[in-house]
Amino acid sequence: MNKKIYITGIGMISAIGDNVEQTLLAVAKGKSGIGELDNIITRHRNEIPIGEVKHTNEELIKMIGLHVDTIITRTTLLGMLAAKEAMVWAGIKDVNEYRTGIISATSVGGMSMTENYFKDFLDVEKSGGWLKYIETHDCGDSTEVIAKYLGIKDHISTISTACSSSANSIMLGARLIKNNIVDRVVVGGTDSLSKFTINGFMTLMILDKEQCKPFDAERKGLNLGEGAGFIVLESERAAEGKEILCELSGYGNSNDAYHQTASSPTGEGAYLAMQKAFKISGLKPEDIDYINAHGTGTEVNDMSEGTAIERIFGNKVPRISSTKAFTGHTLGACGGIEAVLSVLAIKYNMVYPSLNHINQMSELNFTPTKTLTTDKPINNVLSNSFGFGGNSSALIFSRH
Repeated sequence: MNKKIYITGIGMISAIGDNVEQTLLAVAKGKSGIGELDNIITRHRNEIPIGEVKHTNEELIKMIGLHVDTIITRTTLLGMLAAKEAMVWAGIKDVNEYRTGIISATSVGGMSMTENYFKDFLDVEKSGGWLKYIETHDCGDSTEVIAKYLGIKDHISTISTACSSSANSIMLGARLIKNNIVDRVVVGGTDSLSKFTINGFMTLMILDKEQCKPFDAERKGLNLGEGAGFIVLESERAAEGKEILCELSGYGNSNDAYHQTASSPTGEGAYLAMQKAFKISGLKPEDIDYINAHGTGTEVNDMSEGTAIERIFGNKVPRISSTKAFTGHTLGACGGIEAVLSVLAIKYNMVYPSLNHINQMSELNFTPTKTLTTDKPINNVLSNSFGFGGNSSALIFSRH
């Protein structure tokens, strides 16, 4: 069971770039992708800023090289682009060389398409419009299509635990390798914007009408986003001779079941998840050089997470920031996107700025990093992802 888990490939698409290279350029320029909504028709489109991928479905289909009439959802298209980039980065040419799996996470699934036909479901005469999308509604459909696109057959799983989904897919992938079920696995997640999520978060009254300000005393809520992020995990044997980007050294999950949508005031779930990640990694809090926080910008989350972080690190919190002010909160995809960003932080010794932060929270002692820094080695990164229902996950990435 005490096996190393290597990361050999990364891929992502979000509001700040179609791939890893574009993402790095945007981060270097401090360029947020949050702005006006173009591709979804909703009465809220002028009320809230959103981190949208600025391509139509037709443009995404063309980017992948599919036939223009292909029946496929936006969630799947985003996932295909990011997962393929991760596979190419890892240099995987023969998917059958080793036992290969995929675990993809999502919360929206195919509803970004099926919701457009909701009113027609009971009208038999209009069945031609929506019937072809019925099978795409299920969360597992996107995983099945991505797996077929990549040629993966050995293990296919889907995880949907709200905003901790991708982090949990990464955790499960590591456990599959450690238990000798697969040799390598593509893990991460994908989510597209939908009217369902926009209306849902409007109902919760936690969307900021301006750009979000994680860990700011004047924070007013989150900005939604969409995208996909995947990494390739490989066993020591499968990764032999390859460039090792870093190791997945620790991971932990907990569920405090405090509330359907809110985090516990003491950050109990977050605290337990980080505690478990440290136990598996063998590292201590003082070994962490950077925390990529969940940091949504909501009043409850930032207070809860900040409290948990100070419970773990005391008054020695390392450099910390939230990248959601760049990409928006991509829900089931955020753990995958932020895993890619964590790997890049180690590769290029980067600590990302927490955009829009101005005012110190009086309840917390730490202040997020406000500018991009590359002045010190980044050897260990802690990345947090917390979901509804108290499902909390923490990942630790370490330099090889």
